[in-house]
Amino acid sequence: MPRAPEQPPVGPLFDPVGRGLDVIGDKWTLVLVRHLLGGARGFQELKGRTGIAPRILSARLRQMAESGLIRSVPQGGRSLYALTDLGRTLEPIVREIALWWVRHFMSEVGPFKETTPASVVEALPFLLREDRARDVRISYELRLTGKGGGVWVVEIDDGSCRVHEGYAQRAQVRYTADARDWTLLALGLMDDREAASDGRLTKDGQGGSIAWYFHQPYTPKRKERGDSP
Repeated sequence: MPRAPEQPPVGPLFDPVGRGLDVIGDKWTLVLVRHLLGGARGFQELKGRTGIAPRILSARLRQMAESGLIRSVPQGGRSLYALTDLGRTLEPIVREIALWWVRHFMSEVGPFKETTPASVVEALPFLLREDRARDVRISYELRLTGKGGGVWVVEIDDGSCRVHEGYAQRAQVRYTADARDWTLLALGLMDDREAASDGRLTKDGQGGSIAWYFHQPYTPKRKERGDSP
């Protein structure tokens, strides 16, 4: 009786999830992608933004470069790290992870004592309430003073949000506040209308409250009263 031909070995288990996680499953990889989505960053800036130990950060950046997720770009005599086109394809994954945590776990942790104004501002695209932002087009300029301050533009455009540093060419609403006070407002630890009446927040222009359009870890009094923007 003729022997059946031997079948070639199948090899590793076919598992797209597992194979994908081999590339991006390390915690720090997606955290670094999240920060690089906002633009090219230097080693020290990434270290400060993430808190990654230098040795681990160096290893992760090297692995990401080998995987084709990031590249080195020269700027002013130094090298920065930037996402490649392949790296930018991870943005929807990063966004869905952030939204999943916001919807299910954000209210259970805190109080975010170590956060910075920049980290909160740059997280706003992940905190957007898409149902409230649908069919809305409005631009906010944030002028934050004091430690950690700066100027940012927050643009809401039909259910999406973009944030970038710098002044707005044309903003419907401009907020001016101490950086720490604004951070408390953004987290829901301070009510914007009370802050305005106390002189801790200045709002210029025509448009609703920026807080209305974003998820917040805590529930400010404004929402308890059921106010709209």
